[in-house]
Amino acid sequence: MFHVAAEAYDSYMGRYSIPLAPLFCDFAGIDPEQRVLDVGCGPGALVEELVGRLGASAVSAVDPSEPFVDAARERHPGVDVRRAAAEELPFSDADFDASLAQLVVHFMTDPIAGLGEMARVTREGGVVAACVWDHGGGEGPLSRFWDAARELDPNVTDESELAGARKGQLAELMERIGLRDVEETVLSVSVEHASFDDWWRPFTFGVGPAGAYLASLTPDQQAGLRELCLEAAPPGSLTVTARAWAARGGRF
Repeated sequence: MFHVAAEAYDSYMGRYSIPLAPLFCDFAGIDPEQRVLDVGCGPGALVEELVGRLGASAVSAVDPSEPFVDAARERHPGVDVRRAAAEELPFSDADFDASLAQLVVHFMTDPIAGLGEMARVTREGGVVAACVWDHGGGEGPLSRFWDAARELDPNVTDESELAGARKGQLAELMERIGLRDVEETVLSVSVEHASFDDWWRPFTFGVGPAGAYLASLTPDQQAGLRELCLEAAPPGSLTVTARAWAARGGRF
């Protein structure tokens, strides 16, 4: 789902993750004196924000997607970007002041192991933070798409049951791995699309579960899904307001 060109991901999710990044960094308490790891960096939306705050030499990042790792390295010279999964981070214990995962926990093969690794590489007194779109509450950036998909097929498997996609789940996961003083909040972003087609087109790039689902449909089914989305859209420009659950915990 994520072995795609970085530009495809930028159009699909980057339009939401870029404005989310500064809100997430503020919540995580990132300051200029820290060394920070971005887990599941994608093409580098959060990396860009971290570099702006800390400088490239203070930022490291990992992602399992080779195209995304290549893009992040090219876009952010000086950042230590490695190809790796969250569950097996290629760093020593206590290497970082903070470890962040933006829009990643719900795609981890084992969220407990992934968050546990983030805690392992974070120093005592440091912070582990994560955020996931509110897919479970129907307030994520893809909710309009999945609402229409359920009209087409009531048995469709959407993203609402993925780890962290519902209120309280991220905090619960962090408490399970032993983090202390866990806090949870909601982060919201609004993104304006010039037209319905501007909003729809990135779904056709095959990125993520939504893109994979669309690609699995016949041309007639794809047209039907598009029509259902269009019927629910306002005329002219389309503004999507999306919220993400965010949680942070201390490493003690």
